[in-house]
Amino acid sequence: MTMYATVDSPLGELLLVGEKATGTDGEVALASLSLPGQKGAAVVQDGWVDAPEAFAGIAAQLREYFEGRLTRFDIVYADGLGTDFQRRVWAALDTVPYGETVSYGQIAERIGTPGAGVRAVGTAIGRNPLLVVRPCHRVIGADGALRGYAGGLERKEQLLGLEGALAVR
Repeated sequence: MTMYATVDSPLGELLLVGEKATGTDGEVALASLSLPGQKGAAVVQDGWVDAPEAFAGIAAQLREYFEGRLTRFDIVYADGLGTDFQRRVWAALDTVPYGETVSYGQIAERIGTPGAGVRAVGTAIGRNPLLVVRPCHRVIGADGALRGYAGGLERKEQLLGLEGALAVR
């Protein structure tokens, strides 16, 4: 059963989508976190259940993050999302520390696809279904410039500012 909830944030109303996590007491496995107007954002479908209570823990972590009191999320992610390559890229994103940035090339090197792999890495990052909690906003151009963000460059800049990461625009 697919569940969803909306959460207010400094970025606008976030849409959280998930499923009951396997082997847990009602914990939700997060499948998507979308921002308003986001390219490729999830859209509530017929049959989805509005279940804000199921997302209470995730919502609390998001509030703490936006208040500057949380630097690492502890969230169960839904299984089976993305291709093998995308999952490798997304796993590399999860290792980028709060308040730091890396380049697309550095992510490509971390997963063993330097050079031409940078473009594929950028595409995989652009398909990250878990904005904010999976920190694709921490990936910038090799020259330090902000580059693509499905939620918009202003929001990327806002998130990096919140984290105290230096980014030149």
